[in-house]
Amino acid sequence: MIEIGSWIGLAAMTRSEITIKNVSWENLGLIPETFRKLGITLEKVGDDIYIPRQESYEIQGYIDGSILTVSDSTWPGFTPDLLSIVLVIATQAKGSVLIHQKMFESRLFFVDKLIDMGAKIILCDPHRATVIGHNFEYPLKATTMVSPDIRAGISLLIAALSANGTSIIQNIEQIDRGYENIDERLRAIGAKITRLD
Repeated sequence: MIEIGSWIGLAAMTRSEITIKNVSWENLGLIPETFRKLGITLEKVGDDIYIPRQESYEIQGYIDGSILTVSDSTWPGFTPDLLSIVLVIATQAKGSVLIHQKMFESRLFFVDKLIDMGAKIILCDPHRATVIGHNFEYPLKATTMVSPDIRAGISLLIAALSANGTSIIQNIEQIDRGYENIDERLRAIGAKITRLD
């Protein structure tokens, strides 16, 4: 389910159409609904997820005008491993969202790299960050960065694939731990990515 959420994030950030095969919908918990709250269109086609190309997506607010909060929880709640993906997606959404990492320490400390790329993120404390979306009006800028862990690493990779220019991500062993042959799989769907020795 972590890879499924990552591919959804990739499709949204790169404004690409993608079909994710054999997702086991009954075991996804709140993942599809959470992405829908961010404005991402997901369609159930048998046991696949179809994500059409979207030029933009709008974060749902609450009826009282307050901003959406996305927080992690134990199963069947939203997995903490996808909060970094949600955070990256929100950087180009229309609207704002509060990301609340309740279960783990220091998982939001990669946001400085996104801020360097041009994202509008306010780190409120070690557990909460507010993201103010650009609505694709200000694309992220390429940079050189270091992957601190698996979750932040894949999020930074998604940000780099959506950014203008060529980014370099160091310490990719962290990404490899969770995403086997990620560079080959991304190239197979059209990504411009090269592994450097």
